[in-house]
Amino acid sequence: MKRLLVLTSMLAAAAALAQDYPSKPVRFILPYPAGSSNDFGGRVVAQQLAENIGQSVVVDNRTGAGGTLGTETAAHAPSDGYTMVMGGTGTLALSPNLQKKLGYEPLRDFAPVTLLVNTPYVLVVNPSLPVNSVRDLIALAKAKPDGINYASGGNGSVPHLAGELFKAMAGVRMVHVPYKGSVPGINDVIAGQVPVIFTGIPSVIAHIRSGRLRALGVTGAKRVAALPDTPTVAESGVPGYEVGSWVGALVPVKTPPAIVTKLNAEIVKVLAMRNVRERLAADGLDPLGGTPAQFAAHIKSESAKWGKVLREAGIRAD
Repeated sequence: MKRLLVLTSMLAAAAALAQDYPSKPVRFILPYPAGSSNDFGGRVVAQQLAENIGQSVVVDNRTGAGGTLGTETAAHAPSDGYTMVMGGTGTLALSPNLQKKLGYEPLRDFAPVTLLVNTPYVLVVNPSLPVNSVRDLIALAKAKPDGINYASGGNGSVPHLAGELFKAMAGVRMVHVPYKGSVPGINDVIAGQVPVIFTGIPSVIAHIRSGRLRALGVTGAKRVAALPDTPTVAESGVPGYEVGSWVGALVPVKTPPAIVTKLNAEIVKVLAMRNVRERLAADGLDPLGGTPAQFAAHIKSESAKWGKVLREAGIRAD
């Protein structure tokens, strides 16, 4: 009877805590550079979430080490529901397979809240490169083995793997040039220092529309509304090619389940709003959502999938 009373009291206390939550601003750590695709998606969600819950959602860009620094910061934050972090393919599936001394383990140190968005990448080139299609790029790369450099946001990042998969499936040799984040890589492609990059659509869509960059193909299974005239890489000479990236929201692992449930409900509600979906879709982002359990299962399956790819490709962290 005493145990039952204690359990009942704990459940009542948890319910009361969730009912009062949030009573102050929530920090949302985005471990990616401002202006990157992931940053854009996180800010859209944070802005609408703040309006819905009546509290500020403060975006905190903690960049570095491919997103792992900000993610580690969140892992050691108080488990009170007032710190969230955006985690994705790179920080939750790639880095744990690449780095032996990572400062966190995704499902040991975090409680998944929900998936947020998924996005394909886009293959873009500096207009000075004499190619107008993926087939043109393949032909040029075959004529000049190792003569074309391609940039990415870092060694072992999803755009890096997108490039490596492209090389393997297209039968070409290009030289990888890793940058510390996608933004400096994009800037160098615009400046003509490196001719090619695989990167997120929101980061470059304005440059594509202005003519500063030329889009050759999107890396997903289908075309995207933001770039309706840009074919997929798969339909442009590399059948079966498909690469995408996903991100989701997490909190420190000991965050009370009632708060996790409330955050999940509020964020899923945001992702279902028409204005949010239209704003994300306009920049090539696909809103997701789902339960914490579904997100946890997704992290496990993605970690296993990309771990196999990394091992077979012999890719290691710097």
